[in-house]
Amino acid sequence: MSSPAGSAKIPGYGMLRETGNLFALGLDIVRGLFQRPFQFREFIQQAWFVASVTILPTALVAIPFGAVISLQFGALARQLGAQSYTGAGSVLATVQQASPLVTALLVAGAGGSAVCADIGARTIREEIDAMEVLGVSAVQRLIVPRTLAMMLVALLLNGMVSVIGVLGGYFFNVVLQGGTPGAYLSSFSALAQLPDLWVGEIKALIFGFIAAVVAAYRGLHPSGGPKGVGDAVNQAVVITFLLLFVVNFVITLIYLQIVPGKLD
Repeated sequence: MSSPAGSAKIPGYGMLRETGNLFALGLDIVRGLFQRPFQFREFIQQAWFVASVTILPTALVAIPFGAVISLQFGALARQLGAQSYTGAGSVLATVQQASPLVTALLVAGAGGSAVCADIGARTIREEIDAMEVLGVSAVQRLIVPRTLAMMLVALLLNGMVSVIGVLGGYFFNVVLQGGTPGAYLSSFSALAQLPDLWVGEIKALIFGFIAAVVAAYRGLHPSGGPKGVGDAVNQAVVITFLLLFVVNFVITLIYLQIVPGKLD
């Protein structure tokens, strides 16, 4: 069996070890969801905090995001002579893709960075080590409530972004592009289906979980000192963004293979 020092010389060994440790932390968090006692007060406090720092930025981003999708798709539909399907295309793009991604990026950028900074500060002050010495699981006590809070906030924000994006797309398509309200709504009802909404909500839950796990992992492993905590926060945000786009691609691919499109 090779030594750890020898293994460290293998190309990519460090990245594989970090990936394994991140996956192990995710499993520990899932297992901690079913352990008692559950830190309900911590969960409420963290959910309120994450919501307070993400609601306004999410709402402000959702309006132009829905408008851009509606305007771009409306212009493309006019070129193809398919103006009657503008509503369906813009709404489905907003609900399936834009809303979960916008929600996850803001939850990870605002809430995830705050969680990473909090856990990282506790780590460099050796509070995490003290909890482990006392037999208190830091994962169950600190990370599980924060993970559930970010998942709940991501789920609720995804619904808000979907509504705002759809209303914004309706306004810009009907008012600025001269579309008709009846065609906008009828095309949506003709092509959209309930799984389109569910896949957006499932994405939001998964994205919130990923953002929380990455933030907690980087917070538990800062390089040292206050500067290390700042670096960990930056790394957590970047890693989360990369994972979100990869996972979104995989979920979308699976969804399109499993759920057949609704025929007109």
